[in-house]
Amino acid sequence: MGIRKRRWIGALAAAALLVPVFGGAAHADPVGFTLPRPTGGQAIGTVELHLVDEGRPDPWVAGRSREIMISVWYPARRPGGEAAPYLRPGVAEVFERSPVLGMFAPGTVSWGSARTHATESAPVDPRHGARPVVLYSPGFGLPRAVGTVVVEELVSRGYVVVTMDHTYETAPVEFPGGRVEVQRLPPSGPERLRTALQTRVRDTRLVLDRLAALRSGAVPDAGGRALPEGLGRLLDLSRVGMFGHSAGGIQAAEVMRVDRRVDAGIDMDGTMQYSEGDFVQVAREGLDRPFMLMGAATGGTPQTHLTSPSWGSFWARSTGWKRDLNVPEGGHHTYNDIQAIVPQLDEHLDVPAEQRTEFVGTVDPERIIASQRAYITAFFDRHLRDRPAPLLDRPSPRHPDIRFIG
Repeated sequence: MGIRKRRWIGALAAAALLVPVFGGAAHADPVGFTLPRPTGGQAIGTVELHLVDEGRPDPWVAGRSREIMISVWYPARRPGGEAAPYLRPGVAEVFERSPVLGMFAPGTVSWGSARTHATESAPVDPRHGARPVVLYSPGFGLPRAVGTVVVEELVSRGYVVVTMDHTYETAPVEFPGGRVEVQRLPPSGPERLRTALQTRVRDTRLVLDRLAALRSGAVPDAGGRALPEGLGRLLDLSRVGMFGHSAGGIQAAEVMRVDRRVDAGIDMDGTMQYSEGDFVQVAREGLDRPFMLMGAATGGTPQTHLTSPSWGSFWARSTGWKRDLNVPEGGHHTYNDIQAIVPQLDEHLDVPAEQRTEFVGTVDPERIIASQRAYITAFFDRHLRDRPAPLLDRPSPRHPDIRFIG
C-alpha cells in the first residue's frame, strides 16, 4: 500500500483503531493516560446530540435512515463539576476488550478512566456573545474523541467546536441508551473511499443544518434531550471554520467546495485522492477561501503541495489565502491525540520503536502539540475573528518542528 493511500485511511489496517496486535503481552494492571491541559482561560462545557436524517438511507447498512452522534464543546460559565469521559462507556468497553492500534493488547490500557477537561452540560458563558463555530472530523475509522487536545484548546480560547462521528465507518459509536454500533464496511477500494467522503460531506451539511435550527431555538437532538440554556445563542454561524485529520481534512476541503457556509478550513495530512491519479473533486477545482495544509512525513516522504500530486493540483487551483506547513519528523497521527497518548503508554508498555515511529514519528511530543495548538488557533483567529496572526507569516524559532513550504 502506497504512502498516499495510507494517509487517506489513517495508516491503520482495515481503517480502524481496532486491529490485530503485533506485540506486547497482557499487562497486570491497565495503564492510564492524561490529556494535556488547554492553555486558554475559558472553562469548557460539552454536550452530545443524536442527529437523525430522516429519509436519507444509510449508505453502509440497508433499511436504516442515516444517524450520527456529535459533541458540542463550548465556553462554560465556570470550571468545576465532574470531568467528562474521554470515551463514552460503551466505546471504552470495546477498546478495553480489543487490541488497539496494533500496539496495545486487550486489557493493557485503561481507556475508560481517561477524562477530558470539560464538564458535561455545564452552564453556558454568555458574557462575550455569540462565538465563532469550528467543526472537526477525525480520520477514516477513528472516533471523534481523537481530536480532543486541539478541540479543547480552541474552546479554551473562546470558540464553539462541534465534533462528529460517522456511523458504521467509525469504530465504534455509542448512541443514547448505551446502544453501540460497530464498523460495517465493504472491502477496501476507491469506491469505498468515494462513498465514505460523500457520506461525510452529507453528514457535515446535516450538522450545519441542525446547528442553524439550534441557533433559532429548536432542539435538534433526536430524543429531544434538554440542552444547556443559551447554547443556541452562543453560535455565530456567520463565522464557521472546519478542520480534520486525514479523511477528515479531505472532508473539510470538499465541504467548502459544495457549501459556502464554511469560511475557512484545514487539512491535516489527508491526501486528496481516491487512488493514483483519481483526485477528489476539490483537488481538481481548488477553493477561493482560506485553507491551510498541514503535512507530515509518514513513510519518510514529507507530504506537501510539492510532493503530493493531489495537493499540488489543489494548491495551483486555489485562489484564496493558503499556507502549506510540514512536520518532517512527525507521523500521520502526529495530528491527533495519538501523539499525546502513545508516548505516555510507551513508558509502561514498551511500544516497539518502529511502530511508534510509524504512528507519531520522532518529533518531541510536548513541543509539537504546543505548535499544533498555536498554528491552528492562529489560523482561525485570523480568518474567523479578523485578528492579527503573524505566526502564519513566517517560521518561528518557538516552533522549530514546523517547516513553511508555501
